[in-house]
Amino acid sequence: MTLRAVKASAPGSLMLMGEHAVLRGQPAIVCAINKRMTIALTPRADRTVRLHSALGEHETTLDDLAPNESFRFVLGAIRACRADFQQGFELDIRSGMSHQMGLGSSAAVTVATLAALAGAQDKEPAPGYLLEAGTRIIRKVQGGTGSGADVAASTYGGALRFHAASLEVVKLPKAPQLTVLYSGSKTPTPEVIAIVEENRKQQPELFDRLEALIGDAVQRAFAAAARADWLALGELMNINQGLMDALGVNNAALAALVYALREDPHIHGSKISGSGLGDCVVGLGKAMRRDWGVPSLAVKVDPLGARVEALP
Repeated sequence: MTLRAVKASAPGSLMLMGEHAVLRGQPAIVCAINKRMTIALTPRADRTVRLHSALGEHETTLDDLAPNESFRFVLGAIRACRADFQQGFELDIRSGMSHQMGLGSSAAVTVATLAALAGAQDKEPAPGYLLEAGTRIIRKVQGGTGSGADVAASTYGGALRFHAASLEVVKLPKAPQLTVLYSGSKTPTPEVIAIVEENRKQQPELFDRLEALIGDAVQRAFAAAARADWLALGELMNINQGLMDALGVNNAALAALVYALREDPHIHGSKISGSGLGDCVVGLGKAMRRDWGVPSLAVKVDPLGARVEALP
């Protein structure tokens, strides 16, 4: 079939609770954010695939799909779908988030690419397909790691409880307000996961208990958020922060930001967001303070997930 020109987008994401434990069967809470990845697909008459983004350009073919580190998630998505394509295309990739921060950019670009590829074939990308395929692609690209929580947020939007094993998603009826600070550095998630696994080897039974406690805190937090009990949710975020510290993913810079947020009268709780050892700290509520000495990100929960539309 002849492809059509489309534009697809998917939101970035922010982990609210449950990091690390989600990789071992516990639930997590993840939020889609109002920083979106947008991809415009233009069909070509040949089998060339050309990718454009702020990270650079890459040209290959459907038959070859030569690797490129900057486009590894996009190429992973194309590789998973290329049997459906007889003609090439160009992808113009625009990001509303910095690749230096977390914010689920890898999941967002993967989901947006899958949505664009489906839309170009005049198919409506089902959320279940985007979640399953996106999680599989990211795990393959990352050597097997990845819970899929960020993929779920990019697919469905809103604030979600997520289980990795079943890919079960339950949406909160009302999203929380957030204050997000960037610590100024980021350790790649696979490296942090490897550090936690090394720590686990020293105390495996204790780590099992820590992860079970994180899971319990997440379940209680989801129930509190569902009834809009933000004080209770904040207390549970603080507990989750202590448990993440015990896993070995806190550092002095993150701890200083966590406690600075808690001093603000409009913040109900705060913790590391993401794998840790850098990246972001999240506070529950909109802080009064404006100057933190580090970047404060203008982030809201985005209720909309992946979208695709035809271009003229």
